[in-house]
Formats: sequence, C-alpha cells, structure tokens
Amino acid sequence: MVAVKKDKVNGDSLGTGRRKSSVARVRVRPGSGSITVNSKPLDEYFVNEQHRTHIAGTLAAVEHADKVDVLVRVSGGGMTGQSGAVRMGLARALVSFDESLHEVLREGGYLTRDSRMKERKKPGLRGARRGVQFSKR
Repeated sequence: MVAVKKDKVNGDSLGTGRRKSSVARVRVRPGSGSITVNSKPLDEYFVNEQHRTHIAGTLAAVEHADKVDVLVRVSGGGMTGQSGAVRMGLARALVSFDESLHEVLREGGYLTRDSRMKERKKPGLRGARRGVQFSKR
C-alpha cells in the first residue's frame, strides 16, 4: 500500500523528501515539464550539473520529463543534501501522481531514505569522536 497525498485545493500530488539536514516539499501537477526550486528555475538554483542530473534522473526513469510540472520548496543543509531531498520528494510525489510508477522508482532506488546523518558532539570531546590532545607535561 502506497500513501497517496493530494492537495485538497487544486489536486497537486505531494511528496516530502529528507537527506542529511535538508527537507524538500515537492508538488507535481500535469504540465509541460518545468522544474521550479524556491521560485527559481532548476538551472539557476542548482548550479552544479551533478545535482541537476541527480534530480532529473527521477523524471527520466519514469519517462515523465515533459508531462509534469514540478514545484519544490527546500530548506536546510547544503546543496548535495538538498538535491538528495528533492530527488526523494519528487519520487514520492510521482507515486502519488501515478501509483503504477511505484515499482520502477523502488527498483531504481529513488524511494529509499538515506539515513546517514551527522553524529552529535559528545561532552568532553572536541567533536563527535575527536578528543583533546594528550599532554604528558
């Protein structure tokens, strides 16, 4: 069973993606294939080509690149974490849009949550694991 999330007002398909400390809220609606991230075009927000292909690969895997418009609001973390969050949120929104895409996205690894997070700092240490340097004298 797949959780289907739709906007109550205009029927947009919704998906939330998380990666490291980034959170992306993604909306998918039928359209011409434009991708907007924080009110900017995809090319303007994600300057690095690797981040753009990381996101566009999700649409290419299900062959919906020119059939849907994607609106994204992303916050927190850096560019790599944000692109990973957008990728996962887009995959979840596409499943809400068309449930038949679930198998393809699952096998491609687009719906898998990357659970690697930054380890917290411990008391008495300089970071998560690094201690203070020992001084004999």
